[in-house]
Amino acid sequence: MPKLKTHKGAAKRFRFTATGKVKRGHSHARHILTKKTAKRKRNLDIDVMIADADVPGVKKMLPYGRS
Repeated sequence: MPKLKTHKGAAKRFRFTATGKVKRGHSHARHILTKKTAKRKRNLDIDVMIADADVPGVKKMLPYGRS
């Protein structure tokens, strides 16, 4: 069976935890930060788990991640 290719866009956006869950970052944290409150910017810096419905698709795009 041939090697599977990693989806490079997904590889840049998602990371696996040690237990195999999938983390993602937040959007809107790169520029135009002056109008955003400190609390909002602080919360945008925290990674969160992706929705359960999206996990199978992400794992398919990242075949060599922790499954």
